[in-house]
Amino acid sequence: MGIALCGLISYTFYRSMLVFCILLPLGAAYPLFRRKGLREERLFRLNQEFKEGIQILAANLSAGYSFENALANSVRELELVFGQSGMIQKEFDLMVHQIQMNRPAEQVLYEFGQRSGLEDVRNFAQVFNAARRSGGDLVAIIDHTAGVIRDKAQVKEEIANMTAAKRLEQRIMNMIPFFLIFYIDRASPGFFDMIYGTAAGRILMTICLGVYGIAFWLAKRILAIPV
Repeated sequence: MGIALCGLISYTFYRSMLVFCILLPLGAAYPLFRRKGLREERLFRLNQEFKEGIQILAANLSAGYSFENALANSVRELELVFGQSGMIQKEFDLMVHQIQMNRPAEQVLYEFGQRSGLEDVRNFAQVFNAARRSGGDLVAIIDHTAGVIRDKAQVKEEIANMTAAKRLEQRIMNMIPFFLIFYIDRASPGFFDMIYGTAAGRILMTICLGVYGIAFWLAKRILAIPV
């Protein structure tokens, strides 16, 4: 995908094999840029699954289970909801096995929070640890924490749904400059000869490419709404 993108840019803005060769290392490094987007997508999915998992865990605790048994029972229920491929189901199952090996539940939750990269999970682990140490009403504390996490996750989901149309518009707008150039080039052959064949034209197209890059970056920033 990165190499294809370099080819598209070099053909649209320069019609030059030399520019394509210069951009080729950036195309080969595209997975490094894409990694952040994939990580954010997985974190969003894990956060939504954790919202369901924490609600099931809180319900099991309210039913009178101990934390260890409530966690084990949650694994079976989460498997029905997300299947065996669910990320949160795998994480809960891992924690159950670690607790069965006589590891402290607080430490297991703390490691899950650090491993997941989610602020909500880290906060839950801290709240659980404080509740265990203080001897407070663990069920009520976890139930309240689950409600806060659920509300926050719902806000994120609502924002994602509200901005879905705008993100689609952004993708379409990103492709419009390429379609316009291809259309004009096919409808009026030779129309861009002065642009691709002169130094002034190449400078102009470089400026256009820079403006396009800034517009692309601004659109991503505008739609990235933190919660």
